[in-house]
Amino acid sequence: MEEQITEYLHYLSIERGLSENTRISYQRDLQQYLSFLAGQNVNEWQAVDRYMVVAFLASLTEAGKASTTITRMISSLRRFHQFLRQERYTDHDPMQHIDSPKKAQKLPQTLSLAEVERLIAAPDTTTDLGIRDRAILEVMYATGLRVSELIGLRLGDIHLEMGLLQTVGKGDKERIVPLGDYAIHWVERYLGEVRPLLTKKTPNETHLFVNNHGHGLSRQGIWKNLKQHVIKAEITKDVTPHTLRHSFATHLLENGADLRTVQELLGHADISTTQIYTHITKRRMTEVYKEFFPRA
Repeated sequence: MEEQITEYLHYLSIERGLSENTRISYQRDLQQYLSFLAGQNVNEWQAVDRYMVVAFLASLTEAGKASTTITRMISSLRRFHQFLRQERYTDHDPMQHIDSPKKAQKLPQTLSLAEVERLIAAPDTTTDLGIRDRAILEVMYATGLRVSELIGLRLGDIHLEMGLLQTVGKGDKERIVPLGDYAIHWVERYLGEVRPLLTKKTPNETHLFVNNHGHGLSRQGIWKNLKQHVIKAEITKDVTPHTLRHSFATHLLENGADLRTVQELLGHADISTTQIYTHITKRRMTEVYKEFFPRA
């Protein structure tokens, strides 16, 4: 059995042209697989069936291996058994009906309402750029816009009298999003007091939010300013522009919004994308339960 692994590794290196690091990774996986089979008294590849493979994968799970490690192992075994069948060392493929585990969803980082309040209040609104940044943070939290949608906003996309803005999200899908009273107030201040000063030399600029040169803000500009305000607000979490989007969705659900409405507000094409936020609210519910219930 060792000979077939050596032959396969040679095939990967010579015929497939895979790198040395990739070949070593395959070798490590297959040696671990071979050790397991030896422990099961299996001494030929023809004797390996689907149940033997499942038992091996179960042993990895019991050993506490990450789902990403198991997924990589399945990929290694799938290609190796295809090779064995192709070279006629076996007449069957035990990997044929074995699926890779679903990739674990990482719950997004969110801010508490108190942290959001501190962050939004961080810009120095006695300065022009402070008023602009306050307006930006208010809009980000009030709408859940992606940073690409935020920097893409044009003057014509804001309808303050109706309390709405329109944006184009992923897949060129347009949506209408409500603006809260706080966001409307600060955008009005920004448009009335600050933007005319910033765009003196660029009167034809149509982007809503501009930098101190009068041009539309970039992703990097939003990120840099946000990091400064996070430090000032004394927030120790790793906050990105997307964190405010996650917080927007989570706080809506925690306060009783239905999932379908949140899906529309976020511009998710599939509601399964929005459902990750239900995990966050359940986690929060558990935390509150453990904190306040006397017998928890």
